[in-house]
Amino acid sequence: MKLTSMFCVLFASLALAQPQSPVREESVYSFPSYVVSNDKLELAVAARGGAMLRLLLQGDPEKLSPFGNPEKLTLNPPASRAPRLLGHFVCVDGFGPVSPEESKAGLSSHGEAHVSPWEIASSGKQGAAATVKFTVKLPLLQEIFTRTITLVDGESVVYADSELESLVAFDRPVNWAEHATIASPFLEPEKNFVDLSSTRSKTRSYAATGADAARRRLASFQDFTWPMAPAKGGGPAIDVRGVPASPNSMDHIATLLDPTRKLAFVTALNPARQYLLGYIFRSQEFPWIQQWMSYGANGWLQRGLEFATQPFDVPRREAIATGTLFDTPMFRWLPAKSKITTRFAMFYTKTPPGMSKIDEVRLEGGKIIAEDRAAGRQVVLAASLPL
Repeated sequence: MKLTSMFCVLFASLALAQPQSPVREESVYSFPSYVVSNDKLELAVAARGGAMLRLLLQGDPEKLSPFGNPEKLTLNPPASRAPRLLGHFVCVDGFGPVSPEESKAGLSSHGEAHVSPWEIASSGKQGAAATVKFTVKLPLLQEIFTRTITLVDGESVVYADSELESLVAFDRPVNWAEHATIASPFLEPEKNFVDLSSTRSKTRSYAATGADAARRRLASFQDFTWPMAPAKGGGPAIDVRGVPASPNSMDHIATLLDPTRKLAFVTALNPARQYLLGYIFRSQEFPWIQQWMSYGANGWLQRGLEFATQPFDVPRREAIATGTLFDTPMFRWLPAKSKITTRFAMFYTKTPPGMSKIDEVRLEGGKIIAEDRAAGRQVVLAASLPL
């Protein structure tokens, strides 16, 4: 065999031996995206901003994503109010509006990561685990954000590990939220219910919402015990687990997650369609969850399940000046020239008939267990990686 032929054969053999990348490029809702999958799930991540735009069950004939399927909807009016798909994006460093000075300097609301290009630093598969590592440079904030997403074969779980690195020589307060947003048709009137590991809750102040105040169902800036929130005008308390029968409202509520639990949870269940989306995360890293409930009269419904370092999406000056709510801090420190990390797991699955409420979610023995105690139903999912 000629030497050149030997090199060609060797090169071809090495190419075939290389592990296939677990990522493919695809346009998702007109956004250039990276798609990573295993035998249970398929996840699309936007190349700019890193939003998780679409999450699908493999082999699901409905192809229903909890983050919304605009292509399945008939809106009224259709063109004038086209739906804005948010998915699950990260708000770092910043969760809420910016000050006039920050805006003049080029910073937009919800931080810099969700509007910046995400680059794949590495990807591959080792054993049953497919991993993609993204890195995002934040020049205005002088930070670097890194997110590693892992899917393990046989598991209906997405693991997300994140790291925020400071490039400056002083300690700084950080505002960070995971802005998970469920939407239609997964989100339906009277057919979708949210549950969480709650303690105390509070409605948002009308003063922070401006023109939206006319669409509020809830009283302004009042404490309550989840899920019965005080109604505007002193009416009967409103169960905010679900979506109203005739949607046309906008409300925000914040809940302090149970600090006695190492792992907090939030779930969104659609019993009629038998789908369940859930998150498990460390309560020390994200002690708060804000729920932004945007229920449009045109049929486009969205609900934020925003687990965060602060209760409401407010300017950083306000969060830091206020300091605490319910004796719990509203920001996290990022030391000089250092890194801080977070980790959460997201799961998506079908549920057994009759499951209508999630009382408990726990991670134990390599399994995620979600329970509806009253109905005697549970979902048990393989989850081999720890939190």
